[in-house]
Amino acid sequence: MRKYLGALKSVPLFDGISEEDIQSLMTCLMAKVIHYEKNQSVLMYGDNTNHFGIVLSGNVQIIKEDYYGNRCIVARIEEGMLFAETFAFAGIKKLPVSVITTTESDLLFIDYRKLITSCTEACSFHSRIIYNMLHIVAMKNIILSQKIEFTSKRTTREKLLSYLWAEAQKAGCNTFTIPFNRQELADYLSVDRSAMSAELCKLRDDKMIKFNKNLFELL
Repeated sequence: MRKYLGALKSVPLFDGISEEDIQSLMTCLMAKVIHYEKNQSVLMYGDNTNHFGIVLSGNVQIIKEDYYGNRCIVARIEEGMLFAETFAFAGIKKLPVSVITTTESDLLFIDYRKLITSCTEACSFHSRIIYNMLHIVAMKNIILSQKIEFTSKRTTREKLLSYLWAEAQKAGCNTFTIPFNRQELADYLSVDRSAMSAELCKLRDDKMIKFNKNLFELL
């Protein structure tokens, strides 16, 4: 676990916790690291889990498929971010989503019950980590509300412009890179890929945007 200490120090869940305490915390929480290859299933729809994960390296996507096999990307989880914590803490018996790696990844897993229960050593950092978790959950609710704002737009053009404007604001610049390829972006915005690609070209022809693969510029 020591070799992951550098990555763990940058995880918001451990904000305000010293390096020495993080090492003790990993033992206290009985945390474990698992390596995954690209496009490997981490959690599957219908699974029952008491654990949540933290991405130490790589990326994962939260995927939801409907009855007809149509895929929607609920969220992209990057290094330092958590996944499945909401379902673990809520006691959901069957996961309504799947988690898939998009790159080779190292993932840390923690049993949520260990986190919310003070250990026999009465570690002082338990209260800090619970505070950090509440902050993370609150921020994720804000991000989810933003995604609902994108997908609730009536047209593909409105969805695209709403999403691209949010990415520009996040980057603090009119030129920015998005984390999705074209199919993933269509899945994230819940639109048809062909229709989305056509709309991107129209926006470019209307001199509203420029783009080259994942690099975009708002004009």
